[in-house]
Amino acid sequence: MIVVREFAGRRVLVLGLARSGLAAARALAAGGAEVVVWDDRPANREAAAKAGLAVADPAHEDWSQLAALVMSPGIPLTHPAPHPAVLAARATGVPVTGDIALLRRAQPDARICAITGTNGKSTTTALIGHILKQAGVPVAVGGNLGIAALDLAPLGAGGVYVLELSSFQLDLVEDSRFEVAILLNVAPDHLDRHGTMAGYIAAKLRIFAGQRPGDTAIVGIDDAVAAAIAEQPRQAALVRISGGDRAADVRVVGGMLTDAQGPVADLDLAPTLPGGHNAQNAAAAFAACRALGVGRDAIAAALPRYPGLPHRQELVAVIDGVAYVNDSKATNADAAACALGCYDAVYWIAGGVPKEGGIASLAPYFPRVAHAFLIGEAAPEFARTLAGRVPHTMAGDLPQALRLAQERAAAERRSGATVLLSPACASFDQFRDFEDRGDRFRALVTSLPGRRVILDPAESAA
Repeated sequence: MIVVREFAGRRVLVLGLARSGLAAARALAAGGAEVVVWDDRPANREAAAKAGLAVADPAHEDWSQLAALVMSPGIPLTHPAPHPAVLAARATGVPVTGDIALLRRAQPDARICAITGTNGKSTTTALIGHILKQAGVPVAVGGNLGIAALDLAPLGAGGVYVLELSSFQLDLVEDSRFEVAILLNVAPDHLDRHGTMAGYIAAKLRIFAGQRPGDTAIVGIDDAVAAAIAEQPRQAALVRISGGDRAADVRVVGGMLTDAQGPVADLDLAPTLPGGHNAQNAAAAFAACRALGVGRDAIAAALPRYPGLPHRQELVAVIDGVAYVNDSKATNADAAACALGCYDAVYWIAGGVPKEGGIASLAPYFPRVAHAFLIGEAAPEFARTLAGRVPHTMAGDLPQALRLAQERAAAERRSGATVLLSPACASFDQFRDFEDRGDRFRALVTSLPGRRVILDPAESAA
């Protein structure tokens, strides 16, 4: 745990008691702050009270006595409407902050590599952490991925925090400095939270706000929005990265990761990084690790040993010649496109809570889909999009979809057949979160009958 001492002896309200909020409360209390907490969900307040935290309703607080409001990123700061506590803080001049800004001030001597983007954040974050660890650099990985920022170990000088940052977290970073800041891509997402696409882009751009000369800004140029951002003036050194664009400083051409000095590594030897989207992720990770002082050869050696992440094109099993891939993290169409582009005979399980725009943008990939099995709230909308273009079945739920997909794949016996869970939707209609959805898929696949290929552990997550 990172101890936050800047509010020692002063009263601080922590709003939101999920993973990052609880970590912030513990870190502040360990640093001598008088911490009070609140969550709009009664169950979370009761759990906090049982854990010994002081619960206080913001509506009854004397805001003149508060030194700070520490927000969990899931609580609305601006849209669709600010939380009442935010309005009270603004009215009384109480600073509003988040856990990432607290970490930055508590660990001024460590370096931070921050990663954002609509898609690819988690893989890039984990890959950078893997490379740094293989190179012997003291590193801690967390933020939006895995461990809450303030639950990470204190590193001090020489250490590197590798932090995945969502647009929600970036709303709260203030002017925090990130020595290496990465923007992978930008596509419409979370517009209900940011109000407009411009608001969403503005949140993403905050990752660069505190950078200084000598820092590094890494920007993907494979989509138009991010490419335009790369052209904006900045204090930090700019590195353009791409999964294929030869104009980039670090790029992948014909499967070969390349920089200005020439070829670095053949990504065909990295089985857990399939497809063009992972080519860009690898380029970003290379650029970041070079900026952090890791040699080209050390990076090249680490890439094939990257173990991958669950729920991101995770190869669960090959049964009777059919591959079963868990891509539950694909919660929007752009993310699903990355997976659909990797396979030629797809039995596609899609649906859940639809995102704005649906799946119309995936039309170029429809020829790869042998049959779609639609689940959840989005099923009727998706069926209308697929009508006359892709054979599809209204499967209702995940167990039924998987059963039908297995039966059809077995009957049709197509070369390269892949049953792909890549929902292009949020999960909250039928599951707790995308991880719950992916875990359920994995468990269902594990129980399927048939002759299995034994997978190399290094190839079990793609």
